[in-house]
Amino acid sequence: MGLIEIEGMEFYAYHGHFKQEQVVGNKFLLNISIETNCSTAGKTDNLHDALDYQKVYNLIKEEMEVKSYLLEHICKRILDRLYSEFDTIQKATVKVSKINPPMGGQIKRVSITMSR
Repeated sequence: MGLIEIEGMEFYAYHGHFKQEQVVGNKFLLNISIETNCSTAGKTDNLHDALDYQKVYNLIKEEMEVKSYLLEHICKRILDRLYSEFDTIQKATVKVSKINPPMGGQIKRVSITMSR
């Protein structure tokens, strides 16, 4: 078993409950970890035998371009897509953070983490 982690992905997107968030947008950070069997790829050194994390990134980028009101919805959509596209995933954890959320105070970020 292996753990693939893609950390610190940055996106500018238009997610949020408030109309202004969906018009002005905000910066989001995303981390993902995926448990999968890496033994074959470790032996063959062939991308065909590995979980292609470039494809994972592109999938996440596509989902971040779809507006959502809630971070929970973004996480669920990403997990749904991952499991539909990659049959070798044993477990995946997604963390989405909104930078400087408009909550009426000085807040660095708010995050949601979901696993399946």
